Amino acid sequence: MPATPASTATTDSTAAPANNTAALTPLQPFLNDAVIVLRAPTQVWSGRDGDLGEASIHGIYHGDVRHVRAVTLTYDGHAPEPISVSAHGASRVTFGSLLRRADDSSADPKVRLLRERQVTDGTVVESLTVRSHLDTAFRIVLRLRIEPDFAPLQDVKAGITKARPWTYERRADATTPTARFGTASFTLDAPNAQVDTGAAADDTAMHATWHLEVPPRGSASVGWSIAMDDPSLVVRGVVADAAWPRRGAHHETEHDPRLGRWLDTALDDLEALRLELPGHPQDAFYAAGTPWFFTLFGRDSIWAARLSLPFDHSVAASTLRVLARLQGTVTDPATAQQPGKILHELRSAPLELPGEGVLLPPIYYGTVDATPLFVCLLADAWRAGMPEAEVRALLPALRRALDWLLHDGDGDGDGFIDYIDTTGHGLANQGWKDSGDSIQWRDGTLAEGPIALCEVQGYAYEAALGGADVLTAFGEPGGEELRDWAARLKARFAEAYWVETPEGRYPGIALDAHKRPVDTLTSNIGHLLGTGILSPEEEAHIAGLLVGDSMSSGFGVRTMSSGAGGFWPLSYHGGSVWMHDTAIVARGMALAGRHAEARYVVDELLAAAEGFGYRVPELHSGDPARVTGTPVPYPAACRPQAWSAAAAITCASILAGRDPSALKE
Repeated sequence: MPATPASTATTDSTAAPANNTAALTPLQPFLNDAVIVLRAPTQVWSGRDGDLGEASIHGIYHGDVRHVRAVTLTYDGHAPEPISVSAHGASRVTFGSLLRRADDSSADPKVRLLRERQVTDGTVVESLTVRSHLDTAFRIVLRLRIEPDFAPLQDVKAGITKARPWTYERRADATTPTARFGTASFTLDAPNAQVDTGAAADDTAMHATWHLEVPPRGSASVGWSIAMDDPSLVVRGVVADAAWPRRGAHHETEHDPRLGRWLDTALDDLEALRLELPGHPQDAFYAAGTPWFFTLFGRDSIWAARLSLPFDHSVAASTLRVLARLQGTVTDPATAQQPGKILHELRSAPLELPGEGVLLPPIYYGTVDATPLFVCLLADAWRAGMPEAEVRALLPALRRALDWLLHDGDGDGDGFIDYIDTTGHGLANQGWKDSGDSIQWRDGTLAEGPIALCEVQGYAYEAALGGADVLTAFGEPGGEELRDWAARLKARFAEAYWVETPEGRYPGIALDAHKRPVDTLTSNIGHLLGTGILSPEEEAHIAGLLVGDSMSSGFGVRTMSSGAGGFWPLSYHGGSVWMHDTAIVARGMALAGRHAEARYVVDELLAAAEGFGYRVPELHSGDPARVTGTPVPYPAACRPQAWSAAAAITCASILAGRDPSALKE
């Protein structure tokens, strides 16, 4: 039977009061207080009571579609009262509640509900257990309400909710109704329950009702599950791998007790974030993160693999193979594709960001750094022990990436790798700081493109030398040409990028359209450390700036100096702290031999990890630790995020005194 959600428009629960016009404006959901359970490409966001629906992020998602908007559980018409949330890795959580209206009149609570939720690829399974310490048996009615949604993820991100008619089909077994919208569907399985839909004229949800008898000092359990399907998905989950290291698999946590807890959580999250391309089993890569980036991202997947390289080179190798299959082959301005270029992101449908003027094709190549980073990862993985046959198989992709670096990567012929969006609806900024206002002058004004980011020149220098080493080792020509190109790039960089401001002397964040170095002090310069493009004296100087008061927050390195005109601690790229960014800085310091500074930065990350309960977010506020005491959330930050989780592995390597670019011995 057809069903249509009753609500046609909502706004985020954090919107302004009704007498303010801002209340009518859809807002991006806040994420920091929600509970997330995941197994790529499936995720569930809920409140601390286990229910879904109160906050605009809540829902059951599979791929880029929210299949279910709300799930609420009641007993005898009352809401359970939550008292606990216990996570068991990334994919299972138990919510504990009290059922006081089923209890006796004594002071101690004697009736409780345990609600265990487990997520696998395409499936959510929940068990409901009522436990009693009463001396007498009692009857209780549990009622579950499930509201289908089928909202595209991009609409959820924009805070937009609108009616989507869905159809309902009842199978032969009355406990397994199916809801459908387009190619997406889910099936509810609620054994021993009475299942119905459309219980009231204005209620289009599914309902499951159980009548339980709870014995004296005993328990009674029921359960339900949802199985989701979407044939349009371009990624799929990885089957759980028994070889994946579990808790306690790491060994170097005696350096700081916080490190072990962070590593446990990070390894769980990384396992749950793994995806594959259909038709290519066993070639796993890390999805960028939840909820918005649950797919392949060139830059993010490369950095996550690179930061976790001390733990394992197999994900690095499989990530390289996945990206090589999708490497650019033609020049296509509509997708920003060029021969040899590594993609930015992969989706099953075009991605529109309402209100931002951004409309990206399903496969989009608008990234300036993924291609040199691809080469760097291959060189690192080869040095870390990637099997020779696997490296040799990637040599054609390596050559194509290096050709892009030497030719198409320099769009205006000035000798530097640069970018500019030519479509008018692509990403205006195409480095890792890809928000529209991320490239600023020190007075806060925006730089004009084409933009040549400083760190990309460092990546390119490192890629040219690393690529040359790989080619030479495998008896391939071209190494000397690459080394000569790198030497010229290093000389050009030294002449063009350095600025001097009241904060000191350092490379500007970028060159603008007029070849002027944009003079803001930012974390980007930390990515230059360890690449070889700087002298040892320059590396020492930059390391000192990055641990100084204007850049060091106490919980990581700020993206922008607090002395800059555009600084704001809750700016996405203009004053916040990103865990992966700070880990890259620490990694570069260690590679440059600046071990004291590297450990100082790692200690800041450990303080942040502790403050977030060891599941670190994508980013957090750049407020100083001496003022806040605990890290302040950036409320729209994703979590878990693959490169933030992988930061734990790099930090462990640094504290152990190991090379953070090599596999652990």
